[in-house]
Amino acid sequence: MSISEADVRFMTGMIHHHAQALVMSALAPTNGASPTVRTLTSRIINAQTDEIAVMQRWLRERGRAVPEVGPEGRVTGDHMHMAGMLSTEQLQVLTAARGPEYDRLFLTYMIQHHEGAVAMVHELFATDGAAQDAFVFKLASDIQVDQRTEVARMRRMLDALPPNHFE
Repeated sequence: MSISEADVRFMTGMIHHHAQALVMSALAPTNGASPTVRTLTSRIINAQTDEIAVMQRWLRERGRAVPEVGPEGRVTGDHMHMAGMLSTEQLQVLTAARGPEYDRLFLTYMIQHHEGAVAMVHELFATDGAAQDAFVFKLASDIQVDQRTEVARMRRMLDALPPNHFE
């Protein structure tokens, strides 16, 4: 079976995308995140670290370039801009945020980030010849469901936060 270049782009792009979620989530302990946000960031780190390893293995088995993810989600190679990715400025603001401000920004930015991952899955599924590989289809479908579920959870968490006094 031939390899779809759209599948390769999706896997490579999603590694970069997940890696940024690791960077964002790794800030929680040092930025004074609430216990509920810390629990969420731990889940994100666990799930997306595992998915990165699976996508790297898929690329490696097909002889394709594999983005390597270093400590706390730093990715080797070219940074790719994809839907939902935080800008350098947004990452700087998140890195500087503390306590309730970090919680609010993390949830807001991670919703944006997850919605971008869902858009990447939609793009993959809309591409002729893409996701014909059963593994790619299942992984992309799982990512879509997981990200949508987490977006709904994060919206509820955001709504439950006290009013923002930083605006």
